[in-house]
Amino acid sequence: MTLPADTGYVPTAEDRASLDAWFATYDSHCTACQVEDMADMAVFPLNLVSDDSAGNGRSAQWNRQQFVETMKHVMGEGVSFTSTRTPVFLSAAMAVVFTDCTMTVAGETQRMHYADVLIRKDGTWAFQTMIQGGWGDNL
Repeated sequence: MTLPADTGYVPTAEDRASLDAWFATYDSHCTACQVEDMADMAVFPLNLVSDDSAGNGRSAQWNRQQFVETMKHVMGEGVSFTSTRTPVFLSAAMAVVFTDCTMTVAGETQRMHYADVLIRKDGTWAFQTMIQGGWGDNL
């Protein structure tokens, strides 16, 4: 087991509670396929980091329209998620969140592992960077 890095910042109970509440809302939007509401919870341009089928790291920046169009294609009716998240707070306004997720669609289950970089501005969290292997050919 790898332990999170000591960032020098000790999150408060409110830091963790606010991040957990943010993810509960985001997960609700994902389950309901509310892509516009998902986009409202991001900072654009949104950074994406992945790898491609040739084994090369890839990155891209998406505007809101690209995010919405892609997520409408990827998300589908009847999707459910069960996630375990491990946040690493870099400060009161920045966190890297590692997620182990089980996604179920039409009885088919798939495990996913990914990370998100979130920032907090005016008391509200938003995701700014999405990191997940295997999507680089689609960026």
